[in-house]
Amino acid sequence: MKQHQIYINGKYVDSENDEWIDIINPATEEVISRTPKCNEADVDRAVEAAEAAQKGWELTPNIERGQIVRKLGDKIEENRETFIDLLQEEQGKDYELASGEVDLAIDYFRYMSEWARRIEGDVVPSDRENENIFIYKKPIGVVAGIVPWNFPVFILARKVATALVTGCTIVLKPSQQTPNTAMEFTKIIDSMDEIPKGVYNLITGTGSEIGNALASHSKVQMISMTGSVPAGTKVMEAAAQNITKVNLELGGKAPAIVTQHADLEVAVDSIVTSRLANNGQACTNAERVYVHESLKDDLVNKLEEKFRALTIDNPRENKEADVGPLVSADRLEEVEKMVNEAVDQGAKVVTGGKRASKDKGFFYEPTILTNVTHDMDIMREEIFGPVIPIDTFKTLDEAIEKGNDTEFGLTSSVYTDDLNEAMRVVNELKFGETFVNRENFEAVQGYHAGMRKSGLGGTDGKYGMEDFLVTQVVYMQYKNDKK
Repeated sequence: MKQHQIYINGKYVDSENDEWIDIINPATEEVISRTPKCNEADVDRAVEAAEAAQKGWELTPNIERGQIVRKLGDKIEENRETFIDLLQEEQGKDYELASGEVDLAIDYFRYMSEWARRIEGDVVPSDRENENIFIYKKPIGVVAGIVPWNFPVFILARKVATALVTGCTIVLKPSQQTPNTAMEFTKIIDSMDEIPKGVYNLITGTGSEIGNALASHSKVQMISMTGSVPAGTKVMEAAAQNITKVNLELGGKAPAIVTQHADLEVAVDSIVTSRLANNGQACTNAERVYVHESLKDDLVNKLEEKFRALTIDNPRENKEADVGPLVSADRLEEVEKMVNEAVDQGAKVVTGGKRASKDKGFFYEPTILTNVTHDMDIMREEIFGPVIPIDTFKTLDEAIEKGNDTEFGLTSSVYTDDLNEAMRVVNELKFGETFVNRENFEAVQGYHAGMRKSGLGGTDGKYGMEDFLVTQVVYMQYKNDKK
């Protein structure tokens, strides 16, 4: 069993604390590694190292930073199968999704490296004679990157690649449940002499202690955190002490609206993918379906056929497995509790509705619920498991109203072959992303951001990069000796 160290100022070091966190394979319940349970003293060491490295890294030519970021992507590709295996072992993804996540991380490093020459300011006219106004874009400074357990490789890429290419230094905190892929990435950092000491630092521990210590640290200039709404609230409270900028991607409760003009085959395939990706543990997952009442029976029958055909197994041992385990015993218990409460409130289980029959692991059967009403908890609270509740509507107005009636605002989708319906839904839904006739998954060149309690700021593409930059305006007076 591997016992990890943390990484500060270009060196592997021991934590100031002698407590440890066991990392568990969710498919076998075996302890696969241990990481230090860091404390505030470790946070101070990491942030101090990042701050000391900031000035030199900021002055490094953009193109050199871009070349380093691209090389990081290349190095991940060289170790692709290692990352896939570690990801499956610590998080429980099926092989297709695990390999897709690693490939997306590689692509993200390469894509973001190309922005090195595109960090641009502006020149605007002055109201005075003999003056120019220059607008500069500069790195915000030390970034604390807090990575969740559900996409530990790709979201690491989002935070590290963007920070480094913009000239920021970073202190990374992986999830206490899935740190092994981040540890493997740190080996790559350590092998590259062109990355100055202190530019990248990694500490481990609980979010409640380490995440809040990072968020409240006076020398951290931005917190980029992906996680739950309660965790995001704590980060904002801690960051408020120093008016530190927060970049938060939080939970979601994505509606999928299936109108009477939908192509049902497209809708069913996309909803299955959108609901069951990562075993239902993604903030972008389709969390609730609203189908026109005339199509309800057909949609449910087609979804049931798909769900019943799925294979539930340890995806690391069975590459053909469609559904793997939930990440932890706590997550399994929460999903089970939510389904049981929905049934008590009147929901009907079409298929699934219970733990899978496995000797070990945190497996839950893919579940379809009907006879739900919009006011049930299962339709309002994030499930984060392979469960899809289905409600009906009579008019498009009703569907849009139900879709918007949530405290979340991350992703949404609509299925229709009627352009007028599609445009109405796109314009009236209040979500950061809306997918039309396709599964819920964003592109690296897009902008992944939420509204309401789903977060502040965003990631990906040009607009995500801008969160890591600050603006400086220079008023340049000059002498004009011309007579």
